[in-house]
Amino acid sequence: MPAFEYVSVDADGRKQKGVLEADSARQVRQQLRDKGWLPVSVEPAAREHKQEKSGLSFQRSGMSAYELALITRQLATLIQAGIPVEETLRAVSRQTERPALQSLMLAVRARVIEGYTLAQAMSEFPKAFPDLYRATVSAGEKSGHLDLVLNQLADYTESRYDTQKKIQGAMIYPIVLTVLATLIVVGLLTYVVPDIVKVFDNTRQQLPLLTRGLIGASDFLKTVGPYALVLLIVISFMARPWLRKEHNRYRVHALQLRIPLIKRLVRGANASRFASTLSILTRSGVPLVEALRIAAEVSSNLLIRDSIRLAAVKVTEGGSLNRALEESGYFPPMMMQMIASGEQSGELDEMLSRAATMQEKELGNLITTLVGLFEPFMLLLMAGVVLLIVLAIMLPILSMNNLVG
Repeated sequence: MPAFEYVSVDADGRKQKGVLEADSARQVRQQLRDKGWLPVSVEPAAREHKQEKSGLSFQRSGMSAYELALITRQLATLIQAGIPVEETLRAVSRQTERPALQSLMLAVRARVIEGYTLAQAMSEFPKAFPDLYRATVSAGEKSGHLDLVLNQLADYTESRYDTQKKIQGAMIYPIVLTVLATLIVVGLLTYVVPDIVKVFDNTRQQLPLLTRGLIGASDFLKTVGPYALVLLIVISFMARPWLRKEHNRYRVHALQLRIPLIKRLVRGANASRFASTLSILTRSGVPLVEALRIAAEVSSNLLIRDSIRLAAVKVTEGGSLNRALEESGYFPPMMMQMIASGEQSGELDEMLSRAATMQEKELGNLITTLVGLFEPFMLLLMAGVVLLIVLAIMLPILSMNNLVG
């Protein structure tokens, strides 16, 4: 039964939106009138993908990493229980509370009822279901093991979501500490220091170099600070259209791979994401070359993405995956060794899974270490800044005392 999105006005004059299943839009209007509501518009729920193809973009057609992981686990559980796909999609749509997501699942169900496979139905909504997701589902349908493949996909999406949350959680404290430290220093130099140095204005003695430097920094922040803040905001707004150009993104991504610490973080994150993606694709029965092309798209760095695409071409020509990836120099030697072992033993998917787990642990340990070192570093930096401010204020006072003595 197809799904329809409706907009209506209830008896109190309030606008109501939602999704109903019915044989036709006329039946939906009748259901709304039975509730005492006045129908304003009734449209098929599957209209979103048509609008997207016409060039329009709708944020509601996508879903967050958490929602994708939750829906995948629900689909896997219900299909493994032997429930038909269309009934599974209907149950999942009822389970969700977000109207846009409910509409999305009912639209996928409508396509399945029309005779499309689940992967084909999901392909109508590429913003919600990425290439990796659809390719894995398609492989599961072709092999007849959709329930097992969905379980693997659920584990993968949940693992990626957990990793993403850990990284975000680890970065919150350093960011907050940096912002607070910056605000404290700016506040001291802008408001506190000027009031204190007024005491020395009437003295005819030359102020110490440190004090003069502190006064200069304070005057600079008071005069140039507001303009610098406006300039920073303007640059941040201009950066987005600048980064939309591919050659500019290449420059930024190339710079990321040259800065020592950032290079290690970027390589570790992309290696982990690539290995786990390639593992689930090959385990689901997707051919290696196609799996490489899909796995390349999950890389956030354009240079690493191009190296994976080039590796796919070399594998097509008969080369080994290990050598093709090793030539790029973007992947850790241990990971290359595990891939070579997997190719020789015929257990490439298992070795890729182990390599992904190893890289995730290594990346997590690195982030934990950096966060642990960041706290004492910021405390020492703040202590140093405060010490300089105190010395800059105390030195003239000590000089005046010496003169009086």
